[in-house]
Order: sequence, then structure tokens, then C-alpha cells
Amino acid sequence: MREYDACGCGLLLTFAHGYSKKCVELACTTVLEQESLASKMKFINIHAHSKTANSAVLWNAHENFLALDLNAFYSIGLHPWYLIENTADAELTELREAIVKSNVLAIGECGLDRVCETDFELQKQYFIKQIELANEVRKPLIVHCVRAFDEVLNLLKQNHVSVPVIFHGFNKNEQVAAQILNAGYLFSFGQKLMFESTAAVFKSIPIDRIFLETDDGCVAIEEVYRIAAEIREMTLEELQQQIQINTNLVFGENTFLK
Repeated sequence: MREYDACGCGLLLTFAHGYSKKCVELACTTVLEQESLASKMKFINIHAHSKTANSAVLWNAHENFLALDLNAFYSIGLHPWYLIENTADAELTELREAIVKSNVLAIGECGLDRVCETDFELQKQYFIKQIELANEVRKPLIVHCVRAFDEVLNLLKQNHVSVPVIFHGFNKNEQVAAQILNAGYLFSFGQKLMFESTAAVFKSIPIDRIFLETDDGCVAIEEVYRIAAEIREMTLEELQQQIQINTNLVFGENTFLK
């Protein structure tokens, strides 16, 4: 076996003996073309709190819904961590007013969290209200769920959710993933793809049911895409194209390219 940097690109490719220098040059060119095409496409990030240079971001906000930047896209919702009984109704009213704006693409993150200190019944009450609101305004729902998947799935079913539902930051096992798949919902994955168990689940999910995100993690969206492409044995460009297709179907045509 030999390693070549045949065209001076700094890219080392390994080939069996007998391959001509021309073949190696063509291989280098193909890889470089793929990287060039990928660099021209957006790294769509459907749940983020910070932005990188070549990404198209759906920012998440859990407060100050009427003070959003009109030049950015958002998902907005009442997060279970920050629910306070005395202020929740006022925040819901503000959410209702802001959700109709054209740059607000989804409700969330909202859902249930058994680890946080917020009263669980209060969480359920306002999760239901946000399911109802999503149905009313016909915008997707981005779900935060921690140790409450049965309850979340039951509430979505009982309240007849009729819009796309995305479970963000998914890092659970294949059994939970199967429940979500069977219900017709979608997944968003982030830096936990670096863990073997999450990578295995990610690889098993149909490609048209996935999104990628950074949340508030320290791994850039470009790196999340590279990890995801490697797991799925796809080129970076192929993955970017598929996520764009998924985005168009859920959020609207060319949403993040406007």
C-alpha cells in the first residue's frame, strides 16, 4: 500500500500498488471537489445558542419573545426549567403574540423534565398548552424530554398533535427511538454523536427523520456534520443535501437560505 499527496493538496490517500499516478490525482481531485461543494452549502443547525461562520441557525429563545432579532430565525417556547407558576400565563400570552411572526419557525423547546425542580404537573399543563398552540398556528414542535418519554408521547397523542415533532438533543437507546419512530416523529442529534451508543442509534434511524444541532455545547456544527457523515458513511455534501431536504419538508422550502 502507498500514501500519495499526488496533487500537492496536502491530502494523503492510500492505494494498493499498481494504481497509476493519474488515478491518484483524479481521486485527490474528487475529494477536493466534494469538500469545495460542501463548503458552499449551509450547515443547518436547528437548535442553537451560538453561531459559526457557514451555518444556518434556528436560534432558541425561552424568554423575551417580543424582542427577537427580525433578521434571524427562531424557535420559541416555555422551557420546563424556567416555568414559574406566577408568570407562566403572561409568558404564554407573549409567546402567542410572537409565534405568528414569519421568522419564528417552531414552538420549543418545550416538554417535560423529571430532573429539574419545576413542579411536574405545572410542566404538563404548559406543555399541553404549547401542543395546542402548535396545532393552531401549524408550526413544528421542538421537544425537550428528560426521563419522561412515556409521558411526553402520551400527551402528544392525547392532545392530537398534528404538526411535525422533533425530539432535540436525542441520546437515548434504540427502544426509545423505536417508540418515537413508530409515532411518526423526528430526531435532532448533537455532540453526543461522539458516544458509541448514540452513534449506533443515529445510524439506525431513517435519514429523512434526522436533523443536527449544537444546542449549548462546545462542538461546532461543522464538526457535528463531519461526525454524522462518517457514521452514516456519506459524504459531507450528501448529508448537507439530505438535511436541507428534511428542513424544507418540516420548516418550508429554502427556509434557511433566504
